Amino acid sequence: MPEGPEIRRAADALAAAVVGVPLAGAWFAFDALKPYARRLRGRRIEAIAPHGKALLTRFDNGLTLYTHNQLYGVWRVVDAGQRPASSRALRVALETAHKGILLYSASDIEIWPSARVHEHPFLARLGPDVLDPALEEAAVAARLVAPRFARRALAGLLLDQGFLAGLGNYLRAEILWQARLAPSRRPVDLDTDACAALAQALLGVPRHSYRTRGRPRGGQLQDTPFRFRVFERTGEPCERCGTPIEKRAQGGRPLYLCPRCQR
Repeated sequence: MPEGPEIRRAADALAAAVVGVPLAGAWFAFDALKPYARRLRGRRIEAIAPHGKALLTRFDNGLTLYTHNQLYGVWRVVDAGQRPASSRALRVALETAHKGILLYSASDIEIWPSARVHEHPFLARLGPDVLDPALEEAAVAARLVAPRFARRALAGLLLDQGFLAGLGNYLRAEILWQARLAPSRRPVDLDTDACAALAQALLGVPRHSYRTRGRPRGGQLQDTPFRFRVFERTGEPCERCGTPIEKRAQGGRPLYLCPRCQR
């Protein structure tokens, strides 16, 4: 499943195609949403942004479209009127005079008043989004030592969207390697320096992935492109110490780590 950086880059592409331009048409597959099609024609999309793995499309008439791709949903940017041949079921189409964005296969789709969308049952359970530029390391460090999270093993905590939204399996592995922490450690076990290093990695690794992963080098990009240091590198030498990277089962999901660096 895509993680926060991939979802935010997808949202960026959708926004670049349709934000700020009047909608020439809107279409929904589900009967409960079809009445909104008429209300959205002629309106403008103000923003398309993720919270964790959900996507929020905000219109200028006080409505927000909530969608979650789950395992099978996918958005596509197309020319207006285009419907590419696909075995997937079309669920949503939003089109300007020149471009359209199409959602296929997703089933978790709702429209909420923008002022209340944060009350959506899924969104209400989420922690802060790791890619929210307003989220600072101090706030993350405070969450780590909060009673709700402090005694949980990091292996499970970093996949809990109620702790921080947008993290997934590859980010978990890379964050723990960056912070030099074993997945069995708990925030309550960490000293001040280790807690600060973890808070820094929890924001730094996802943001680096978002800025650079999958993007060509050159132009104005100054960052070194993101790459995996441990994820799916079983048996390869750790870049810090040369110890072979290990793959372990953790809660039914693979976890990659350096057994020497991450003690």
